Amino acid sequence: MRFEFATASRIVFGPGTLAEVGPLARGFGRHALVVTGRDPRRATTLLAHLGKAGVATTTFAVAGEPSLADVTRGTGMARAAQCDFVIGFGGGSAIDAAKAIAGLIPNPGELLDYLEVIGRALPLAQPALPVIAIPTTAGTGAEVTRNAVLSSPAHRVKVSLRSVHLLPRLALVDPELTYDLSSELTASTGLDALTQLIEPYVSSRAQPLTDALCIEGIRRAAGSLRTAVEQPRDAAARENMAAASLFGGLALANSGLGAVHGFAAPIGGRFDAPHGAVCAALLPGVIEANVRALRSRAAGSPLLARFEEIARLLTGRPHATSDDAVHWLRELLQVLQIKPLAAYGLTAADVPALVAAAAQASSMKANPIPLTAEELTQILQDAL
Repeated sequence: MRFEFATASRIVFGPGTLAEVGPLARGFGRHALVVTGRDPRRATTLLAHLGKAGVATTTFAVAGEPSLADVTRGTGMARAAQCDFVIGFGGGSAIDAAKAIAGLIPNPGELLDYLEVIGRALPLAQPALPVIAIPTTAGTGAEVTRNAVLSSPAHRVKVSLRSVHLLPRLALVDPELTYDLSSELTASTGLDALTQLIEPYVSSRAQPLTDALCIEGIRRAAGSLRTAVEQPRDAAARENMAAASLFGGLALANSGLGAVHGFAAPIGGRFDAPHGAVCAALLPGVIEANVRALRSRAAGSPLLARFEEIARLLTGRPHATSDDAVHWLRELLQVLQIKPLAAYGLTAADVPALVAAAAQASSMKANPIPLTAEELTQILQDAL
């Protein structure tokens, strides 16, 4: 047995922990670039805490999923202001932008030099500036991952800047920051978290440390996601979903993902579709296809037992099967009103190109079993 586990240098989790950010941030420097989502006013309380601690701030808002242009602009702003650390405050987009900016500031050249797929994929030679990651959604787990997902509209693709240097120095997870999320965003980000717990658990790179996180995270998400959507200020449900998201980030960063995220990258690059909603629409079909492929081509695989365990965790029934897991998920998608992919403009004509792109995606490499083009096509057609 050999495995590796790398994560943020420090994780602080709990309701009300945002109030602790001032003294914590002061330990990283005197001037922070604060990267927010589209509405920087949500960071008012954060900025007040930083000001009381004597930390100067420059604010940079990212309107949506961060593009190459966003990161280049934010990097220039941070350099001009002589920021010595970066804070990402928001959903996965703000945190990924913060990590990318922090990584680019000390390294020469341009962003394309370091990007996968569309760039030169050079390693970051110099350590990134310190990053504090403060999620305000419960879904991506970006606060503990070593990559930043960026969009390139010119290439119609989402790609990663990836380096162990991008791991935040501090992940501060305060579930209270998620109380005001809309039901739609709670549902889509929560389903992203659930997907990022299921895929690492059945990954070809699964390992004991992440197994424990996945099991606990699936249990929490299965029991709390619907409550968090329907009763947004239920403290226990919000705390469970924040923990599930954190555990999913820890798991995916160390054990990989699978076909759901293999599809999500090219779909996200071509269509204006929320990442979590895309994952949710694909998840039942991917589980079904993986189980069918394992039964037919690897009948003795221990991964089949893991799918049965997922079913028990989701349903709470001791004798549930993988078919029950698929049924439970499809029923949940209906209850949470998750749209099919066709609602975002995907058509049958898009399927061949998306299948070809997904087959080459980095996430696909950790899928529990290689899937054929026919199997991938069926998954996508069923999600339309």
